[in-house]
Amino acid sequence: MKYLKSLLVWLCFIPTAILNGGFREYVLTKYLDTALATAASGILLSIMILFITWLLLPRLVTLNRKESFIAGIIWTLLTVIFEFTSGIGTGVPMKELIAAYNPLSGNLWILVVLTTMFAPTIISRINKRYE
Repeated sequence: MKYLKSLLVWLCFIPTAILNGGFREYVLTKYLDTALATAASGILLSIMILFITWLLLPRLVTLNRKESFIAGIIWTLLTVIFEFTSGIGTGVPMKELIAAYNPLSGNLWILVVLTTMFAPTIISRINKRYE
């Protein structure tokens, strides 16, 4: 049940990521070159994931260290599955989907994936310090 409750937080990442993509395409690329806009977008989405996790996770469920790590693994698997499924469904070539995981290309998608993985653990540790 704890993991199901944590999925409510992860579900909030989907519209956030979509809005972030729109912000990158319609705002950031007007002021920055594509590579810099993509990198800034990755950093911004990572910050939003941490903020959403901080805001919602402690209000929905209390997780210990092991549970936080497992929740992060589940979130990461769901994120990668969602990304590949939606990418393939919209006709994005597999090569392009895989290339997004290379930070040397300027795409910081791997930062987003790692943030998603460790967000429950980071937020659980922060909250334990202030209890």
